[in-house]
Amino acid sequence: MPVVLQAHNLSKTFVLGTEKVHALRQVSLDIQQGSFVAVMGPSGSGKSTLLNLLGLLDLPDQGEVTLAATPTRGLKDDALTLLRREKIGFIFQTFELIPTLSAEENILLTSELAGQLKQAKSRLPALADRLGLTGRLKNRPSELSGGQRQRVAIARALINHPSVILADEPTGNLDSKNGREVLEIFQQGVREEGWTVVMVTHDPAAALCAEKIIFLRDGEVVGETETHSLDARSKIEEFVGV
Repeated sequence: MPVVLQAHNLSKTFVLGTEKVHALRQVSLDIQQGSFVAVMGPSGSGKSTLLNLLGLLDLPDQGEVTLAATPTRGLKDDALTLLRREKIGFIFQTFELIPTLSAEENILLTSELAGQLKQAKSRLPALADRLGLTGRLKNRPSELSGGQRQRVAIARALINHPSVILADEPTGNLDSKNGREVLEIFQQGVREEGWTVVMVTHDPAAALCAEKIIFLRDGEVVGETETHSLDARSKIEEFVGV
């Protein structure tokens, strides 16, 4: 399968007071179209920084992100915003839903801002049915369970047919049942519809639902494993136990 998202030698440093924090150090990875990849690491490993760079929400100090065959280094803010809006769907741990809007309005908001409301409305019924939201579209977030709110966030991420879905700890605020259902949605979407999902997580059980796990520690890629391999669990245990 072709590579849809590529990071090449990404480095990022933050200045905190008088100290420099090297959040990422020459991180390179290739994400193939139609794959489900987990990036696993402890707090402070650089996971969120990596996701922000892959999602074009921040710029690296060194290196480059290539998205859907488009090199992004040197692009102006307007071009980055357009590329991000058209090619990336974001899913966050805290859902990031607007409390005064209905589920439907939350899902369609980015499409409206992008001038694609008509197309998004035509896609919404099938997507809502797939995610079990058909009877909940008029509800506000406060009237939904945590699992339903995350499904709304997933629908919002998918409504414009992004090239890549970036998920930041998407099960972190869910109980085990709802977390498992969200991961099954990802797996089914990858398998049946060719979604590309990159998920940041510190949870070994969530990581094992992906097809491939990339291990990140102290801002560096320190290993990876295919989850179908016989030693995947032992590699995770070794990584977590370090």
